[in-house]
Amino acid sequence: MAAPAIHRTLDHVSFSSLRPSACPALGRIVASRDGGLCRVKLPGGRLSAAQAIAIADAAQTFASGVVELTNRANLQLRGVRDGAQAALTQQLLDAGLGPRVQHTADARDGAHTLADAQDLARQTAIADDVRNLMLSATAGCDAGALYDTTSLAGPILSRLENEPRFAALSPKFSVLLDGGEHLAALDHPHDVWLSPMTAGAGEESMFAFGLAGHPTSHPGGAIAAVRAGDVPALVHALLNTFLDLATHDHRRMRDLLGARRADDVADRAAASAGVALHRNAAVNDWRRTPANPLRRFGAWPQRNAGMWHVGAQAPLGRIDAPTLRAVAQLCRSSAPDGFRVTPWQGLLIPDVAGPDVPRIERALDRLGMIRSPQAPLGRMIACAGSTGCARALADTKADARELAARLQAGVEVHLSGCIRSCAAAHRAPWTLLAVAPGHYDLYRHTAANATPDATGLCRDDVSRFGKRIATHMTLEAIALRLNSQDNSQDRIAQP
Repeated sequence: MAAPAIHRTLDHVSFSSLRPSACPALGRIVASRDGGLCRVKLPGGRLSAAQAIAIADAAQTFASGVVELTNRANLQLRGVRDGAQAALTQQLLDAGLGPRVQHTADARDGAHTLADAQDLARQTAIADDVRNLMLSATAGCDAGALYDTTSLAGPILSRLENEPRFAALSPKFSVLLDGGEHLAALDHPHDVWLSPMTAGAGEESMFAFGLAGHPTSHPGGAIAAVRAGDVPALVHALLNTFLDLATHDHRRMRDLLGARRADDVADRAAASAGVALHRNAAVNDWRRTPANPLRRFGAWPQRNAGMWHVGAQAPLGRIDAPTLRAVAQLCRSSAPDGFRVTPWQGLLIPDVAGPDVPRIERALDRLGMIRSPQAPLGRMIACAGSTGCARALADTKADARELAARLQAGVEVHLSGCIRSCAAAHRAPWTLLAVAPGHYDLYRHTAANATPDATGLCRDDVSRFGKRIATHMTLEAIALRLNSQDNSQDRIAQP
């Protein structure tokens, strides 16, 4: 018989002490310049209306009311007040925003001890850290998908959340489960990635996979392929194999591949899982069909006839609690399954009936969301900046707004307050790295100045941001430089 559920109370239990790390999490509030930072990981980026309202309430009650959308399709609450951390985490847990941990403690006459609560808190903290599974924002509804990955995501998440050994994994260790959708973030590096080779729904459908990269890392980037039905077991085995082989210097898969061949890692994982790997000409020749990131903007038809998904960007990745609450109420009337957070720091509302689309669009416009790729802030990425982070050397949020007003339409720019590049997991065509308030070094990233390395990642030959082409520039000078450049390959065309 399964052990009875235990209420996940945080009385006398500190997630931070049970699972120390520098990364913010549901129960690990990390100090920042503007207060505590709490990260809420969303399974597949999905959020119900009730959960969104709970987050909005918690943000107003225990924090500053500012909610950030992250490049891993999660949410962050900024400005958590001292003394409110436990109450904030408890409210989010009560809303079902934590991992689904299968607690193993035995009941003693219906009563549970402090040790039981501490054990459950530790399991929850571990599970929250390692449930880094990214899906497309349109998984299950994308008109161009080759495979509905939602059927595989559940078993993978369950294994991630309930394997005690995964406590040794870095909180940044991540898995991409691609379904071949039209809308997909394919330029984010992941420790493990999987992508369907052909259309299908059964176990005989094949998924190509690779390590330390993404489906478009470089030509021939797939190591091998497996049957769709073997995907959960393979992912589980790859993570265990990483832990078997990794030393204290190997925090991520790319570190391990500096010492081990990717084929050897895959073979060892497949053997332990009893999974057959397929290596043949079809795998060697496989290429992921290009995605269209512009589908994160506006309304697009879904695979189920008569239904649409409507997407919009949060300006610079931030919304306030009233806006989040309003989006939730909007979904309650038109999209009962809630909405999804995208890795472009935006929102996507799926399963909207055709006649309701114009009303949804007007409502998003009133809330200040960005529905057009031509809008100045629709192409801007900026970290928290000096108002929220002690490491940042400039107020990137304010500078991004000023720069957006000066730039021509369609130029993609990333502003980073320091070298850590927290706001972008990929390389933008243009990156501004702060060196002083209002002053930045300018970097250019193109295919010409990036080459694949031994791990399959395209590491730039000069910098993680690209080639530095100017130093200590003002925003006015940057705008003049970018507007005078030939940005034809970088511009966002109107879909």
